[in-house]
Amino acid sequence: MDLKDLYKDVIVDHNRAPRNFRQIAPPRKDAEGFNPLCGDKLHVYVSVSENNRIEDISFEGSGCAISVASASLMTEALKGKTEDEARAMFERMHGLLTGDSEAAGDATELGKLAALSGVREYPTRVKCASLCWHTMKAALAGTGTITTE
Repeated sequence: MDLKDLYKDVIVDHNRAPRNFRQIAPPRKDAEGFNPLCGDKLHVYVSVSENNRIEDISFEGSGCAISVASASLMTEALKGKTEDEARAMFERMHGLLTGDSEAAGDATELGKLAALSGVREYPTRVKCASLCWHTMKAALAGTGTITTE
């Protein structure tokens, strides 16, 4: 199976059956993200422990297959990580999606998230895949609402 097939399979799977698609009860950190270009809207919820570890992370909203799949993959990847690790993962994913190989590092270390590297072949879809990551970062910072424009 080549990377394009993996990309398609992972996107389809996580879009059809998104993981962690639900609210987290308070107390929690949360933020809303909006991509006005295509209408994607996400709400990301993060429950952080006293030692700054992400105990739970989820999302709700609507969007294209890439947006939903990316959010689903993100929630799986960030559970158990510290806030600093989540911010570092944001930087790596931003690099992966935009083609900045220095920031992305070794994509094989990203597990299933590496399948999203196929998005960079479709520049108009990069914002779809990165919306959840920007929203997660805003939730951790307590900044409320973000937009991709």
